[in-house]
Amino acid sequence: MSTIDNLEEAFAGESQANRKYLAFAKKADEEGHSQVAKLFRAAAEAETVHAHNHLMVMGGIGNTAQNLKVAISGEVEEFEAMYPDFIEEAKKEDNNNAVWTFDVANQVEEIHAGLYSKALDVLGNNKEVDYYVCGHCGNTVENEAPDVCPICGALKAEFMIID
Repeated sequence: MSTIDNLEEAFAGESQANRKYLAFAKKADEEGHSQVAKLFRAAAEAETVHAHNHLMVMGGIGNTAQNLKVAISGEVEEFEAMYPDFIEEAKKEDNNNAVWTFDVANQVEEIHAGLYSKALDVLGNNKEVDYYVCGHCGNTVENEAPDVCPICGALKAEFMIID
């Protein structure tokens, strides 16, 4: 393996650790273990620092236009190829929970690609737009959360405004 291969593997591992530790923190908070939750959040932030460092060394961070193009490409790959394959495999295995999570992610990745494309088209405009994310399925919308999520049916209260 080359150093670039090692950086890519380290980036993936640190990124996954960040997300996992944030999920662990949420669970610890739900169970009333606020100090453990705080530790998980601290470690998650450290893993983010590591991941960003690895990505920077790999040359994986360009200017905003370049980054938007990379993001669009990644999202399109996910909703056109990756998730449809995952959904079919989960259906064959009769794993309805996996079908659901892959399906909602697939729908949202297409939305993300559209939002990134829109942002690229108006780059430099700096018009203020609020974004809301459904805490149940990840649906991402502009300006105002819907009364009911069109993807999963969650109510408006499930949406978080992103700052």
